[in-house]
Amino acid sequence: MLDLCTGSGALAVAAALGGARAVTAVDLSRRAVLATRLNARLNGVEVRALQSDLFTALGDQRFDLIASNPPFLPSVDAELPTRGVRRAWEAGHDGRALIDRILAEAPKHLLPGGSLVMVHSSVCGTERTVDRLAGLGLEAEVVDRLRCPLGPLLAARAPELMRLGLLEPGLRDEEMVVVRGRLPEGRVPTWE
Repeated sequence: MLDLCTGSGALAVAAALGGARAVTAVDLSRRAVLATRLNARLNGVEVRALQSDLFTALGDQRFDLIASNPPFLPSVDAELPTRGVRRAWEAGHDGRALIDRILAEAPKHLLPGGSLVMVHSSVCGTERTVDRLAGLGLEAEVVDRLRCPLGPLLAARAPELMRLGLLEPGLRDEEMVVVRGRLPEGRVPTWE
């Protein structure tokens, strides 16, 4: 199992506690990697935590499951922050700077029958994610949805994002979605 954009390591630790035989957690933040190692130790589980820009440090490793809750907050700035806490949520104008990179690279890191499971906001384009996964040869679907008010960070910047045309005028709520892309057994992926 790979926990991509691990943050505190919560998904990685939960997978290890749930019986995953090998768990890797990756984050760009050195502090996130240290937090993941500490949380794994405190929970008595083994998690290999690596500092990496997404898949860079993983070479050609493949996984049965890749889980990711990447930064997906649309921003007035096109540039992603290079340091500080804002890296945990900022994701470019449409909120897809990391989502699209993960979608492009994840299939190469899945074992046949393996799945990518990703959380993001409907503000970032749920159908765009599903269509992209399907276009890469994965069986793609939304496996869970939760409608809720805009989160505090998005709500705070909503007027500016609406003014710039990055958010629908009057938007007051969003859906948090879990999208899964499964690499079918025996199918030759379209990227190879």
